[in-house]
Order: sequence, then structure tokens, then C-alpha cells
Amino acid sequence: MKIAIPKERRAGEARVAASPEAVKKYVGLGFEVVVETDAGAGASFADEDFKAAGASIAGDAESALADADVVLKVQRPLTAEEGGPDELKMLKKGAVLAGMLAPLQNQEQVKAYADAGIMALGLELMPRITRAQSMDVLSSQANVAGYKAVIDAAANFGRMYPMLMTAAGTVPPARTVVMGAGVAGLQAIATARRLGGAVSAFDVRAAAKEEVESLGAKFIQVEEGADASTQGGYAAETSEDYKKKQAERIHEVLQKTDIVVCTALIPGRPAPVLVPEETVKAMPAGSVIVDLAVEQGGNCPLSESGKVVEKHGVTIVGHPNTPARVPVSASSLYAKNLLNLFTSLWDKENGQLKLDPEQDDVVKGIQLTRDGAIVNPALTGEGG
Repeated sequence: MKIAIPKERRAGEARVAASPEAVKKYVGLGFEVVVETDAGAGASFADEDFKAAGASIAGDAESALADADVVLKVQRPLTAEEGGPDELKMLKKGAVLAGMLAPLQNQEQVKAYADAGIMALGLELMPRITRAQSMDVLSSQANVAGYKAVIDAAANFGRMYPMLMTAAGTVPPARTVVMGAGVAGLQAIATARRLGGAVSAFDVRAAAKEEVESLGAKFIQVEEGADASTQGGYAAETSEDYKKKQAERIHEVLQKTDIVVCTALIPGRPAPVLVPEETVKAMPAGSVIVDLAVEQGGNCPLSESGKVVEKHGVTIVGHPNTPARVPVSASSLYAKNLLNLFTSLWDKENGQLKLDPEQDDVVKGIQLTRDGAIVNPALTGEGG
């Protein structure tokens, strides 16, 4: 069975779906692996490294994808309408396509997978179960994003991050607030603490308080007993009354904050607005906001995707696709997620993939299309 790893072609994407280490293990399982030339260049993986791991190198996408049984990607395939080459047309009927395909935001493309006879696996829909933790691409990439967000904040901040006591005087630590204490938020807290910042965090989920405090940060309490957790551990919508109290409390705290890292997202919906313009106006001059939610509208409405802007004396950082800005680490983690997934699905004795949604909750969660039809409950209106 042949696995293909093409080069990612979307703007700003430096990651790759397999590392040389992962390729070596795929070959050990019995797969044939072909890698498009320079597919790993953005992540500092050379063609020679892939060859040494047992892969063959294809000169272009078309030859890499020809007759591939499994195609591993980071982002969804390009289409001709997006400036091509049309990667979907290069896939053979019956091929398995795995990647972060953004199915909820690109349902027309999911239909195109079905029409092409492709079995598409949307890795963002990985179920939050114990067995799938090592396959969870959202968590691995959010870890990278949370780290990089704090580094970006420090790079745009006009003062030092830690407290510094010198003969010339004392520099206070950067007062940092992390909005959202999911995987990205917790990594941002940990990174800001390592840099010596005075860190606080806010989240609508009651369970986040213990996690925040375990990292040495203060939890910003809005209302005793408030909880907006979903069964999968994500944040859910809150009541209008809670939103009003939340906005008042955040406005109060951010008036004395130097750095804000925004990470709050609700799956399948626009990002909640947590730092409105009136709050930005009240922040100290020279403070910094890093908005990791910018691609879904932003936790701050003043953030602009792909830009670092200054509004009301506050620098607002809106880099999209933050994990791709740490491509070596992000690619290595993503590649291991995929390796863990396909190792669990591989029947080495029969040389086949086990892709039965009736027998496997992981397959049921991530399978978007099968036998020419859209089958995922989140897309068919049957649940999710």
C-alpha cells in the first residue's frame, strides 16, 4: 500500500505531514512511501533524509500522488479555483485522504471528495477519547501556537518580560492575561511563567480554574458556579447575563494588563469577542494583544489577519496559522499524530487499513466521506 506525502502549497504553510522518523516507521509497517521533492524543506527535512528513511522522491505533485492509496496532508487540497494545481484531481478513486481539511468551513469541498470517490478523514474531528489522545492534531498544534503566541508578544513588547532588579532600578514583570485555558492557553501560561511574567487567565469552564492555578497563574473569576463546558471539553456558548458580567470583569482586569494572549474558540462558530474596542482603549499604552483566534474573526475585533497593527496605543498581533511559524516542531508532532493514527488502523497481516466506523469510534469521528457519500454526522445533520 502506497503512502504519498505531497508538498503543501497554501500560502504561509511551512509544515509537512510526515517526518523522516515517521517515514521510517511507515516503511517498517510495510507501506511504500513516496515524498514529493522539497516537501519537507519548510520544516528543515531534506529529501536525502526522507530517502535515508526508505522513501522514494517524486519530482512533482502529480507523480507523487499517482496511484497513491493514502495521501497525507497538513491542509486541505488546493483547487483550480484557488490557483491550483488541482490536487484533488490528482488523487485516484478510492484513495484515503487524511489532513486538517476544515470540513465544517468547507462543506462544498467535502462534497467534492465524495463526488471523486475519495475517503476523506478530517483530523480536526478526532474524538476526545483516551485512545485518541496521541492522534489529536488540534492539541499538538495548539501547544505550538500557545508557545509561539507568547514569544510573539515578547518580541512586540517594549519592555522586558521578567522582573529585573538592578542598581539603576527595578523593572516590573509583564502583567499577562491569557484568554482561554484550553491546550493553547495552558501552554501560553506555562511559557509566560517561564519568561518571568505575572500571569492570570480567564476561561468560561469551571474545570479550567484548577489547571490554571496548577501552572502558577491566577484564575480570573467572573461568577461562582458558572460553567460552559461541553461533553468533549470544549467551551460552549454562555448566557447573555454571564456575557455582560464577563465583559465587565475582563474590562476591569485589562486596564492593568501589559500582554493579552487570546486563544478562545468555539468549534464551528465565530470566535467570541472578549476584548472589544472600548477595552483596548482602556489598556495601558504600549501593551500587546496576540490574537490566535484571528482566522475565525478574532477575540478582539480590531485584530487583522496577517498583520501587526497599532490601535489606540496597543499593538495587536494577528498572525494566521501560528503553528506553521514553528514548522520543525509542529511538523514533527503532526507527523507523530498521523503515524499513531495509521498504526492503529493498519492490519499488517492482511496489508490493509481497517476503516470500519461501526467498529472504531476514531474512524466514525473523523471519516467525512465513503463510497461516494458524505457520512460524518457533523455534516449530515444527524449529530456532532
